[in-house]
Amino acid sequence: MKMINFDHLAYSPILPEVKSAMEAFLGEDIGNPLSRHLFGEKAKKILDESRQSVSELIGADIDEIIFTSSGSESNNMAIKGIAKSQIKKGRHIIASPLEHDSVYHPLKSLEKQGYEISWLKVNAYGKVNPEEVKNLIKTDTILITVMSASNEIGTLEPIKKIAEIAQDKGVIFHTDAVAAAGIIPINVKDLGVDLLSLAGNPFYAPFGSGALYIRKGVRILPLIEGGIQERGLRSGTHNISAIMGMGKAANLAKEKLLERKTYLTTLRDKLIKGILENISDCFLTGHKIERLPNHASFCIKYIEGEAMLMHLNFKGLAGTSGSTCSSEALKVSRVLKAIGIDDVSAQGSVVFSLGIDNDLQDIEFFLREFPPIIQKLRAISPLYQSN
Repeated sequence: MKMINFDHLAYSPILPEVKSAMEAFLGEDIGNPLSRHLFGEKAKKILDESRQSVSELIGADIDEIIFTSSGSESNNMAIKGIAKSQIKKGRHIIASPLEHDSVYHPLKSLEKQGYEISWLKVNAYGKVNPEEVKNLIKTDTILITVMSASNEIGTLEPIKKIAEIAQDKGVIFHTDAVAAAGIIPINVKDLGVDLLSLAGNPFYAPFGSGALYIRKGVRILPLIEGGIQERGLRSGTHNISAIMGMGKAANLAKEKLLERKTYLTTLRDKLIKGILENISDCFLTGHKIERLPNHASFCIKYIEGEAMLMHLNFKGLAGTSGSTCSSEALKVSRVLKAIGIDDVSAQGSVVFSLGIDNDLQDIEFFLREFPPIIQKLRAISPLYQSN
């Protein structure tokens, strides 16, 4: 059975061009980029070229990119690294309640260590109000962190406005752009952010590839010590094959960004329209327009998200319920709670993220198969029957 992937934020296939480049590389004698011999020189060239490609994708300078193993590591490095480096200034951090667990949990950990976390409010679409950010800043505020786009509800945040406020107040600003980088245009100079996390997989690079943009002049302390790799900010032998794949994928993403964005928006809008028209007691979560071009998320009342996903899987369709990292916990999503969705409706959360390997036939197949699944599940749902 052919599987159709509507869960690209969790898994996007490596592009053929990326795979071919990596396979050719793995067949060569490539050494450690820090070694002072021919094997090392080959690796150093690949490392430098890949760093250049990733920097160009987000409009950064080449020496502002630090390679990591994932978006989660990049987020941890940003949050904890700034908290440690700014300890003399203060212990106050401002954050969005919609953050990915790799931001949320480090913040909760810091809270236990005596840091004060001010959690922003969001509206029903999940948008942060920049004026609230401004009002919460204090003399001991050391960091503001707001994700560029929610992986769970797709909403795009006013990052540039928040960055302007942070810059005016002399506060470091970090954004988790894992769900957005390589999907929508991002230029860190134009946005004015100090730190930005990204990962390769959403734009068709291999798993295990990530990066952190650190603006020149921003001081950050490392999580992993013991070597001089990545300017001494991230020790450990480089995963050159993954870095090479990320660099190649970044080149392709930059070249085809607007073309992909237009294509994915068309698919997304057809999917949203079809679901809302064909399934009753269902509503879109997040902003209808100001959202990721490949993202559609819903709450479907009276049935559980996990049950829908299981039946979709039987039909060869992959999606998710809430964020990938939290769905295993089988708890009501804190993101949906933050935007005011009641617990019963939140249990029926489903999220679909599209990719360039999807087409209109995939959307049409989904729209044929999904409504009967809902009817079947509601027929045995005590919540639906009591309604």
